[in-house]
Amino acid sequence: MQLPLIVIVGPTAVGKSALGVELALKLNGEIISGDSVQIYKKLDIGSAKPTKEEQKGIPHHLIDLLDPKESFTVASFQIITKKLIRDLQERKKTPIIVGGTGLYIRSILDDFAFPQEGSEEIKKKWHEYAKVYGNIALHSKLEEVDPVSASRLHPNDTFRVIRALEVYELTGKPLSEQRSYKEKEYPELDASVIYVGLKAPREIIYDRINKRCENMIKQGLIEEVKNLLNEGYSPKLKALQSIGYRHSIYYLKGLVTLNEMLRIFQRDTRRFAKRQLTWFLRDPRITWYDISELSLEDILFDIVSTCTVFQSRVQLNEKYK
Repeated sequence: MQLPLIVIVGPTAVGKSALGVELALKLNGEIISGDSVQIYKKLDIGSAKPTKEEQKGIPHHLIDLLDPKESFTVASFQIITKKLIRDLQERKKTPIIVGGTGLYIRSILDDFAFPQEGSEEIKKKWHEYAKVYGNIALHSKLEEVDPVSASRLHPNDTFRVIRALEVYELTGKPLSEQRSYKEKEYPELDASVIYVGLKAPREIIYDRINKRCENMIKQGLIEEVKNLLNEGYSPKLKALQSIGYRHSIYYLKGLVTLNEMLRIFQRDTRRFAKRQLTWFLRDPRITWYDISELSLEDILFDIVSTCTVFQSRVQLNEKYK
């Protein structure tokens, strides 16, 4: 019998991981992380990676998969996750994607197409160009060949700017023309997809974020980053430029005090959550649950009921084929 695919999205600190685990316990499911930082080993505290206790024995995929030096793209996520979904459903397990990285989620739901091949030689060339001439000059090179992608990317986002230049050199076509989708279009989903979002009033989310950031520092975030640097990991790595990690590096370099580091860390996390919510609220296919109005038990009951209805329909269809 066909099993549903459950997808849980929403801003950071809203409770997605806890909901995913409870659903997995009730629906014989396993979790697929849709987070771009939790995939890295050794980045535990700053990525809000669920602990073994929080996982409650539920298998979690795409967590602790890569070394921080390794690169990981949305195309890689798409390939691995599609295979995971097939494998889980073949084993009669309910796949539950949990995450706040919007493009990762849409790459699965809307089957986005991405150029797959890469060239280390081309990447190295543009990295050297940026070192010599700067990020603005690098971004100008992208504007010459792919103004659409350039308009979407900040000059300091050198990883993605170089990726767009790399794609152009490899294929002769701009990256923006090769994607077989339009980000503002939301095609109808398959009936097997149960797409839910968690939200709350801004003041509640912001309060949860502020407390989470404080707790991360108490739990040893700065020590976690210090250990990574002592092991020889470059502070310029994409993984270490993510929220929380780059702020800890500012502090360890003596650029800010601990109080200032916390303030900026909280501010940037709040801004990130706002961008996440803006991204997801545009998608009319999401069924939203406000955590300030509904308990976890209420949300669980509603989603489990939806899954039950879907599976009943599948059984009826199979019976009368």
